[in-house]
Amino acid sequence: MSSPAINLLFTLFSFLIFSISSSSLAPSQTKKPTTVQTLNVPAAEIKMVNPKLPPRSLSLTSSKRYEGSSDLVHLRYHMGPVLSSSPINIYVIWYGRWSRPHKALIRDFLNSISDAKAPSPSVAEWWRTATLYTDQTGANVSRSVLIAGEYSDAKYSHGQHLTRLSIQEVIASASRSASFPVDHKNGMYLVLTSHDVTMQDFCRAVCGFHYFTFPSMVGYTMPYAWVGQSGKQCPEVCAYPFALPGYMGHGGPGALRPPNGETGVDGMVSVIGHELAEVVSNPLINAWYAGEDPTAPTEIGDLCEGLYGTGGGGGYIGQVMQDRGGKTFNMNGKGGRKFLVQWIWNPNLKACAGPNSVD
Repeated sequence: MSSPAINLLFTLFSFLIFSISSSSLAPSQTKKPTTVQTLNVPAAEIKMVNPKLPPRSLSLTSSKRYEGSSDLVHLRYHMGPVLSSSPINIYVIWYGRWSRPHKALIRDFLNSISDAKAPSPSVAEWWRTATLYTDQTGANVSRSVLIAGEYSDAKYSHGQHLTRLSIQEVIASASRSASFPVDHKNGMYLVLTSHDVTMQDFCRAVCGFHYFTFPSMVGYTMPYAWVGQSGKQCPEVCAYPFALPGYMGHGGPGALRPPNGETGVDGMVSVIGHELAEVVSNPLINAWYAGEDPTAPTEIGDLCEGLYGTGGGGGYIGQVMQDRGGKTFNMNGKGGRKFLVQWIWNPNLKACAGPNSVD
């Protein structure tokens, strides 16, 4: 998501772009029949669906997004660095109490980014769009991503309510305790908070954000991203479309089944993907973004928030896959894992793109 807030918007087909105020609730929409197209893979019993769903219960910013190409999206390069050194080293900080299965699910997603063996459409193919972004020397974002270190803070050393400022204290404490290296060239931190940790603006205005550390607090500058587990706080906002807005009551379509059976963590995976794509293409908030305000940039994930497949927009998430158990996904990962991850903006196509595109 774009720092400081993630954009949760829906767009119409073709060339229509619209904006929604960050404080407004999106109106409910009339349910329409789900469009279903069966894949020609009878053994796998997988079908393609493009369900019509209600919008999330709130929209977070007024930036624009579009599934097709558009001259109205002015994504520009502002001469800053991208994460081009290989591999990109991710230092994961698990804040709060995390179960082993939840950690394993997130690790599998991160390890899938560089796994070329996963069948198409894959997480690695999705990441290739991020690697199209370059710095002023022509160096591309790295294709290789590695979990370089982990630290667990199960004792909530900075309490169970965090702020944008105290997250830097969490990073400082973890980096000292885990003896993480000062990895200016290749590194970034990924701070993941458990379901019982609240964050300033979490659920109200953000599901995740990214920025960089302050030398005065951490001792040096390095990019980081934070993502919260929303399963018990606001799944209808941050784990959408696996949970639906409360205003739908019992009259709307059912929520989609998460691919790994974990509403909060499966939803979190897509937010993690969103943030990682934006960190590597805009690590110091001076590289790739749209808009004139660097304090609230519209980034490559923001432009495509809520789009997971071809034909997305206007309440449709796009064509995605469902297995015979009804679990919904749009890409394959390491060890047979499946994930539902939003698309990101392709600078060459000037459109949102993903590996499951049928265009």
